[in-house]
Amino acid sequence: MKVSVVIPAAGQGKRMKADKNKQFLLLDGMPILAHTIDKFEQVDLIEEIIVVAQKDEIDYCKNKIIDEYNFTKVNKIITGGATRQESVYNGLQAVSQDTDYILTHDGARPLLTTELIRHIITKVKQYKAVLTAVPVKDTIKVVNQDEMVINTPDRSKLVAVQTPQAFVKDLIIKAYQQAAKNNIVGTDSASLVENLGKSVKVIRGSYENIKVTTPEDLEVAEKIVIRRKE
Repeated sequence: MKVSVVIPAAGQGKRMKADKNKQFLLLDGMPILAHTIDKFEQVDLIEEIIVVAQKDEIDYCKNKIIDEYNFTKVNKIITGGATRQESVYNGLQAVSQDTDYILTHDGARPLLTTELIRHIITKVKQYKAVLTAVPVKDTIKVVNQDEMVINTPDRSKLVAVQTPQAFVKDLIIKAYQQAAKNNIVGTDSASLVENLGKSVKVIRGSYENIKVTTPEDLEVAEKIVIRRKE
């Protein structure tokens, strides 16, 4: 069984208000993206990591992230597209032919654990399509274009979706192919699989598995990393 990972890291990160890609910002002295890759590097079930980066950041990614931290499982750095969906699709097409399962994970989500990675790999063998999520803590309102409340969904049935997400290779590639063919835009990989009429299993993620998007997120992530080292 061969498992590959596609890590999109080509985002602009405008909400971070930094002078560089947010995934290159330091978290406890190491770039955010390096933290993310390191988690997958540690899992023996992972054989291949594909990083997707902006064209003008590929050399930086290779020299300052992959080579600097001696990541041996990253065998390709692929140019990203105009959107996250296009970037992931580019990465999927670069995965080895003999891969059985593919995980997709946000480059700016560095606080996942190796235990979660192993767990989702176990579950994808059973369910073929799996995502990580946590129950929402807040009441959610559906509003119209005038920001008037339309309804209030039952919070007990709502989850906040995270990554990693895991799929049988042929299934996830078909999902992205169909999306490209029919101009379908999904908010995550799982939504494109759902569009094929396939079921997706939800497993429990972690409230600490945040996506570092704003300066406030970076502060929270820093505290979590430091606490985990104590």
